[in-house]
Amino acid sequence: MSNRLKVTPNDLSAFWMPFTANRQFKQAPRMMVSAKDMHYTTSDGRKVLDGTAGLWCVNAGHCRPKITEAIQHQAAELDYAPAFQMGHPIVFELANRLVDLAPKGMDHVFFTNSGSESVETALKMAIAYHRVKGEGSRTRLIGRERGYHGVNFGGISVGGIVTNRKMFGTLLGGVDHMPHTHLPEKNAFTKGVPEYGAELANELERIVALHDASTIAAVIVEPVAGSTGVILPPKGYLQKLREICTKHGILLIFDEVITGFGRLGTPFAADYFGVTPDIMTTAKGVSNGVIPMGAVFVKKEIHDAFMTGPEHMIEFFHGYTYSGNPIACAAALGTLDTYKEEGLLTRGEELAPYWEDALHSLKGEPNVIDIRNIGLIGAIELAPIAGQPTKRAFSAFVKAFERGALIRTTGDIIALSPPLIITKGQINELIDHVRDVLRSID
Repeated sequence: MSNRLKVTPNDLSAFWMPFTANRQFKQAPRMMVSAKDMHYTTSDGRKVLDGTAGLWCVNAGHCRPKITEAIQHQAAELDYAPAFQMGHPIVFELANRLVDLAPKGMDHVFFTNSGSESVETALKMAIAYHRVKGEGSRTRLIGRERGYHGVNFGGISVGGIVTNRKMFGTLLGGVDHMPHTHLPEKNAFTKGVPEYGAELANELERIVALHDASTIAAVIVEPVAGSTGVILPPKGYLQKLREICTKHGILLIFDEVITGFGRLGTPFAADYFGVTPDIMTTAKGVSNGVIPMGAVFVKKEIHDAFMTGPEHMIEFFHGYTYSGNPIACAAALGTLDTYKEEGLLTRGEELAPYWEDALHSLKGEPNVIDIRNIGLIGAIELAPIAGQPTKRAFSAFVKAFERGALIRTTGDIIALSPPLIITKGQINELIDHVRDVLRSID
């Protein structure tokens, strides 16, 4: 390890950190300097068990050889190729590999650089699709309360997390929201998908009646809402949404930035729930978080609707300088190879029962008011401290890091989503860390 990585820089002021309590962090920095498989190494030489796959993204574990080698080779061969009016072989190879994994009928991929960009792309596709089909009045977008769809203006407009919205003005017009599906009074401590709440999908019918279907372009939901604290869809809920959208000619968008690439024990949440959307947004796990990349999957009929007019004309005026970047594509191909060789896209199914039992063993620990799980995702909801929301969970985050485990908190909820390579022994270790922390905080 180089000497500069062994110490904390002597001035932290220049970097305005994202989604961070900057002043608190800079008083007591938490610095990662290396990583391997299931662990980070800190600047003071401690090993920290990764209980969050970085930020829901390092599904295959850290510094995996095939990914590293693919990046090194590609950087030496072709570092960048223009994304507009030009191509390179591996972006087409990657698109084919991804389509082979996707739910049947999702035959085309548009590359982005993040989940936020994937969402923005999907929303624009939906509105543009209706326009090229001669239904230009369909411009309204429907999201969901407590939904998270990235941080661009489109994403926070259809999203429903108040803190992500309140400082940024009126946002996009023509957006409405369905209610979230968190029903703790009926579903607390449910193991897996909850029984109650499928009827909440019928709120979409109320919104359609209010605005008329002829004005609505798309509905966007996370199959499992992650960043808001792991809120699961009740049994039959997603199926009802699919039926209502189909009935009214509304596109259904699944935001699978978190749930994609094995998190639920299937390639995508669409596979887990048996519901195929019209558009599907992904990022994070597509390249194991190593190099920024996102991919938007669309059904053939959506893609084909744009392929009209003179052949020399651009069909969809949208894209990014780094769409399908060669090195990002190499990272993604190395990631897909790792997933395939180690069976990681379905390993979560094998581990899910063990994970569920371990997670629910925390029931009865101090301040725990709910536990939720699906695949290799878990949430432990804590009673908030009166007048000090988020403080209890943040204290748990800091103490867990000090004790050797990385967890994630959102509000007063501890969220866990370890790399898919985690062992049963490491599951026990992670849950034991959380248990010790819960017993040590006020």
